[in-house]
Amino acid sequence: MINRYTLPEMGKIWTEDNRFRVMLEVEVAACTAMAKLGLIPTKSAQIIRKRANVSISQVTEFEKVTKHDVTAFLKSVAQFVGSESRFIHKGLTSSDVLDTALSLQMCQSLDILIKVTDEFLALLRKKAVQYKNTAMMGRSHGVHAEPVTLGLKFLLFYEEFKRNRARLERARFAVSVGKISGAVGTYANIDPRVEKETLKILKLQVAPVSTQILQRDRHAQVLAVIAIVGGSLEKLATEIRHLQKTETLEVEEPFSEGQTGSSAMPHKRNPVNCERVAGLARVLRGNALAGLENIALWHERDITHSSVERIILPDSFIVIHFMMREMIAVVKDLRVYPENMLANIWKTRGLIFSQRVLLALIDKGLSREASYKIVQKNAMRAWNDRKSNFKDLLLKEKEVMRYFSKKEIESLFNLDYHLKHIGTIFKRVLK
Repeated sequence: MINRYTLPEMGKIWTEDNRFRVMLEVEVAACTAMAKLGLIPTKSAQIIRKRANVSISQVTEFEKVTKHDVTAFLKSVAQFVGSESRFIHKGLTSSDVLDTALSLQMCQSLDILIKVTDEFLALLRKKAVQYKNTAMMGRSHGVHAEPVTLGLKFLLFYEEFKRNRARLERARFAVSVGKISGAVGTYANIDPRVEKETLKILKLQVAPVSTQILQRDRHAQVLAVIAIVGGSLEKLATEIRHLQKTETLEVEEPFSEGQTGSSAMPHKRNPVNCERVAGLARVLRGNALAGLENIALWHERDITHSSVERIILPDSFIVIHFMMREMIAVVKDLRVYPENMLANIWKTRGLIFSQRVLLALIDKGLSREASYKIVQKNAMRAWNDRKSNFKDLLLKEKEVMRYFSKKEIESLFNLDYHLKHIGTIFKRVLK
């Protein structure tokens, strides 16, 4: 299913073709570095750089015999380079190439995620401003609480995705490292200067210390961040799903011409895009857990992490990218029904102003306990008798009217009162 929707820019990064191309890039950079340091002939490095290539079909055939992807890869490269290939992989171990190449792939992928996050941020900001003063019901425990605005909801997600962008930047920094330090990280068969020069060419930092591999806490951090971003997308998708319920219908995800919601019920308009996003977030959390399991390896390395990463890293990057594009499409063309929002605000016949009445009674000199008791008594009467209006009950309540005039009671049921500081919040976030 995912491949049907995924934009090719992310998928291409995780193809076998790109993986071997990036590995080749690492090998060529290492040869260039060795030549610069006088460790191999300059002419040999030039020939390697000119002829270096790899055939995926050859690697596949060679690996049937070698049962080792890197030796099969090197054998294919040698077919293109010729005798000068003896300098390729000199002093390196497989993970020098594999892990450094993997870092490059993750950096490429994170660059795309940061770019699409910027696009999403711009959209969320636009929607926040557009619906800044569109009043709607705020809910806690799914129950009416006090009024908010749709713009404030979008502003909340805008601020959250600013944090997500910063997390992605930190994750990129964490994996922007490579290692060319040999079989157990001791540089026994390769000059540390080669590592420095190679990684400079590749625009990566040197891992200060490594074993045969780069340490997997770095990769776990990336997967955890991806899972967090997925959780934020799920949170937005879940909010839209709740607000799209028939009984609520305050917003609705796009429904295109010719789209159907059910094979049996022609009237159905389901939040399928949001449901898809909410479901895929579970996959990302599972992959993050697998990434955490990869941290603890035996001594200088084992390969229990390797098979896992070949699934969880491509899948996580492709899935989170798909989820981001999906939610951008949903938010961009989200259908908004302000009239339903207002109707829902007044659905409980004024009960949402109970705290305002409570505080007004306290300001008149009553204790909080006495005030709460009076307000709750009338609120429960309005709740249980669905024909009663909370304000009308208060106007008939002697304990209340001892302290208020009718005009004062009327003033307590003012929607604008609850929204008077929305502008302050916007200024704080959008400063």
